[in-house]
Amino acid sequence: MDKKGYELRQRKNPPTKTQHPSVENSVSHKTPKMEVDLGTIQMKDILKQDNGTVNTAFSDEDEENTLFDQTPLLSRDEICASPDVLIEEDTREVKVDESWWTIGLQVFFPFIIAGFGTVGAGMVLDIVQHWDVYTKVSEIFILVPSLLGLKGNLEMTLASRLSTQAHMGNMDKPGEKWKMIGGNMALVQAQAIVVGFLASLVAMVMGWIPDGEFNLHHALLLCASSMLTAAVASFVLGAVMVIVVLLSRKFHINPDNVATPIAASLGDLTTLSLLSGVSSLLFNAIGKQHWLAPSIIVLFLALAPIWIYISLKNKYSNEAIREGWTPVLSAMVISSVGGLILDFTVGNYHGIAVFQPVINGVGGNLVAVQASRITTLLHLQKRKGIVEDVKGCPNVFGTFCKSNVTAKATRVLLALVIPGHLIFMYTIAYMKAGHTSITWTFAIFYLTAAMLQVLILLFMANWIVHLFWSWGQDPDNFAIPYLTAIGDLLGTAFLAVAFHMLYLSGDYSVVFGKLDGTSDMATGG
Repeated sequence: MDKKGYELRQRKNPPTKTQHPSVENSVSHKTPKMEVDLGTIQMKDILKQDNGTVNTAFSDEDEENTLFDQTPLLSRDEICASPDVLIEEDTREVKVDESWWTIGLQVFFPFIIAGFGTVGAGMVLDIVQHWDVYTKVSEIFILVPSLLGLKGNLEMTLASRLSTQAHMGNMDKPGEKWKMIGGNMALVQAQAIVVGFLASLVAMVMGWIPDGEFNLHHALLLCASSMLTAAVASFVLGAVMVIVVLLSRKFHINPDNVATPIAASLGDLTTLSLLSGVSSLLFNAIGKQHWLAPSIIVLFLALAPIWIYISLKNKYSNEAIREGWTPVLSAMVISSVGGLILDFTVGNYHGIAVFQPVINGVGGNLVAVQASRITTLLHLQKRKGIVEDVKGCPNVFGTFCKSNVTAKATRVLLALVIPGHLIFMYTIAYMKAGHTSITWTFAIFYLTAAMLQVLILLFMANWIVHLFWSWGQDPDNFAIPYLTAIGDLLGTAFLAVAFHMLYLSGDYSVVFGKLDGTSDMATGG
């Protein structure tokens, strides 16, 4: 096809041109602004020549090639970074904007599944709180939020990192994909062992210093059960997260919307069941198998340096293993404060045990989805360390009421709180779990606490993610641990206040248990 024929074809079928907003930043100021014909140029066919030109081949009826000389090269990363560009490469799409119903549809079902997982964890805690190991070693209650919070500190953070890499196309390369997975799994194991060990120390300090008593057997039990639970739960949940992200990628589902809820659905139930089973086993071994708890501690302390070494040598986990300790350990301390509140409150209000994993799980689930989404958008749209209009805290209107995709997602997630908790409360009432009569008065106090928790968390997510980004830190490694830990603290504190307000209002079932063995919500009365 000659030049005239090509020009004639172009006039008859003009391509759709998309102006790339960051072209001026990617080329010299002397170079005229560039327009990219995304409808004609396939990215895999863009080749940079030695002289700086772009040789772009495309196929038409005659299967001929056309050379565009002296055209500045626009890199793949820069095209991916544009919020307005839709890129198709081997059937892969990157879409930044989503409708509210798309977000809601993808989030709703994993959210409900996650909620039932937290309900199951609450029912487990409601039962095991009466076991000998919980009554005689009450410091385990301090461990509960810290270890349940590991899904936010480690698994949700892992899911967020993998989701971001999937959006950037790095999960599409088989060799790099398995390096990324191996490095991140080693990272999660190293962090789980260290956090489990330190969480047990914090529980010892918070639980025993006020009493002035120290029991070596109880100390070994706390340390061994915490480390074993953290390591095993993190391995299982980490593997699940990898599978979820890979399947989401295969079926063209946004992994940001589904990975973190699934981590929440399995995390609480798995972790709490492991903690209760292991601690009960070690409690029964006191005075019989003295070697059991110390052996577990020594084994995991020996494994920790190995996992750290592997993480340091892997390019995908090197940064996280070096810089990711501060948020993980800070989140552990924050969650431990929530555990101290739970340890104090559960002694007065037994009914709080079944609802604590639910309110914390729902709040952490929703804020993790939002933080993961915002981080992915930042990775796709902006260069690292550059952020727009972030001067102090964002205003409430900007967080909840704007028309952009982030505010739209915030409204969708907020809309799930009330119906979600009503479903979970009804399930608890139907199963006749807990020690509290679930009345409409209880529902009002409980839903108010849950709504306040999520409102604060979603507002903080918009601020904290952008704040870390502006500091040049990857929010995938920093934001979610802080947000889920703050969610645990707020959820436990608000729930304790709600139960105390119920007691002051005359609802004595929060102290003495169900008065008639029934529930107004379960019976419809």
